Amino acid sequence: MTETPLRAPRVWAEFDNPDDATERFRVDLTWLTSSYMCIFGQGCQGIYEDRPDDGCCTLGAHFSDKDDLKNVKQAAKNLGPDEWQYYDEGRSKKGWTQKEDGATKTRVVDGACIFLNRPGFPAGAGCALHQHAMAEGIEPHTIKPDVCWQLPIRRDFRTVTHNDESTYTEVTITEYDRRGWGPGGHDLDWYCSANPEAHVGKNPLYVSNAGELKHLMGEAGYAELVRRCEAHLAAVAVARRPGNRKMLPLLVHPATLAAEKQNRRKI
Repeated sequence: MTETPLRAPRVWAEFDNPDDATERFRVDLTWLTSSYMCIFGQGCQGIYEDRPDDGCCTLGAHFSDKDDLKNVKQAAKNLGPDEWQYYDEGRSKKGWTQKEDGATKTRVVDGACIFLNRPGFPAGAGCALHQHAMAEGIEPHTIKPDVCWQLPIRRDFRTVTHNDESTYTEVTITEYDRRGWGPGGHDLDWYCSANPEAHVGKNPLYVSNAGELKHLMGEAGYAELVRRCEAHLAAVAVARRPGNRKMLPLLVHPATLAAEKQNRRKI
């Protein structure tokens, strides 16, 4: 299916961070109420055509800070050879990190991240860290690199200054689209967030990714987000009623709409 335009209209909401008076959340309701879900191993074509089994793990993961690296380092110590295909490589002198343009990232081995188990590995294909978390009954985002678990959500910070010179920090929660990867994001052969093929979740994104959003926003901030997402979905339900005027495209993510249309054709 064709990806939807990056500049598609959105509905945004703003509210103060209940835990920090210096911050104000700006949330993308169109994205957070979409039906997006990760389809790794379920139709994901990978970001590069010649590496369809890698998902978005081909390039390895850059660490956001020292705490991020420390967290993954601790998790890697708990991986055994039965759950990590590249266990020997990771425990070798080269280790499982490398430098790229002065920044630390997970090492790329055989064309993809060292933590990516390939098809045919007894424990199954996919991120060894993610699989370990699932096996231990813990949330994967608590032990994976920040950049990995935050997808498909992007958090940005911006200082806003009023005319009276008062300021606050704007925390934006939105879609991690191609632009989030930098200039090279436009060269990816396939990408999921705007692709209707990935908008097949049974629950809206703010529900399916509750753990990640709570980590990014805090429990109180997430509770405020839920209130606004529920109100938004109620407005969408009214707009969908027969006899109402044509629904504005900004109410529902266009990839979600395209996926619904495709599913109706299959029935």
